[in-house]
Amino acid sequence: MNSIKNCENLVKEVYMHFDASHDFQHIERVRRNAFEIAVTEPAANREIIELAVLLHDVSDPKYSTEDKQEEDRIIQQLNLSEEKIVRVKAVIKAISFNGGHEVEADTIEAKIVRDADRLDAIGAVGIARTFAYGGAKGRRLYNSEETPRENMTVEEYRTKETASVTHFYEKLLKLSDGMQTKKGKELAIERHAFMELFLENLRKETGEQL
Repeated sequence: MNSIKNCENLVKEVYMHFDASHDFQHIERVRRNAFEIAVTEPAANREIIELAVLLHDVSDPKYSTEDKQEEDRIIQQLNLSEEKIVRVKAVIKAISFNGGHEVEADTIEAKIVRDADRLDAIGAVGIARTFAYGGAKGRRLYNSEETPRENMTVEEYRTKETASVTHFYEKLLKLSDGMQTKKGKELAIERHAFMELFLENLRKETGEQL
């Protein structure tokens, strides 16, 4: 069994325990986004991209307090060279937003996977995922008295349980400006505009200043 198929089988067992915002359908969408971008970046290594996509959320701190344990456990079963392991882990490390404290995406593979993951965080799917996660965590839909934070530590970003709409202002509306590839930037335009339209309609329907 090749490394990709083996990895896919192993990660499915992990993602089946996550809520709908980070399940295997999310991985499939990110993989599709990544391949669409990779077509425009011929120098990129598709194996590194696909492995990083498959593995990037298995040790997400939102679901696990055991830092990187699942990621390492799965990687050890893939019979990858040390060079590939280092490259895949570097891509994964560069994906997370971390409240604005992100690691630089310094390879084309990291740029592609970061863009692919963030594309799935915006637009119609991004809206659905935001409320799926908020619902799983019992969070309010919106809170007009809550002020979005501009500067926060990684710990503050991950531990404060803000309303779902607040998350748009603290993260999602910032993502399109940070796209790393030309194709990623192009794909983000329509999705970003859709989120703005959604928030405008939400303000009209609720009569709240959100």
